[in-house]
Amino acid sequence: QVQLVESGGGLVQPGGSLRLSCVASGSIYSINAMGWYRQGPGNQRELVAAITKGGSTRYADFVRGRFTISRDNAKNTVSLQMNNLKPEDTSVYFCKADILSGDSWFTDYWGQGTQVTVSS
Repeated sequence: QVQLVESGGGLVQPGGSLRLSCVASGSIYSINAMGWYRQGPGNQRELVAAITKGGSTRYADFVRGRFTISRDNAKNTVSLQMNNLKPEDTSVYFCKADILSGDSWFTDYWGQGTQVTVSS
């Protein structure tokens, strides 16, 4: 059974930094794109950043220059370094990965989410 588990959320003051991590586990053969999404109260889930297996990245305009996504293919992990956080970044952040596993062909898996709160 494939699982994604996020960690690293919390409360931070405006201008501060947090680093989110996500590890995929289970009978994993290969992982294509990995990414981070967020969803605030009453809002739709939106893409924050994504990274291909080869390391190409894509960012939402509202985080470009402040957030950096990275991954470790050997460890099946993806991280999001978030700097200069703003109150509007407050949200639940979700990890997503496109995974080929012993259970299925390439399928999108989601983590359970981790809360990020930016407040003074």
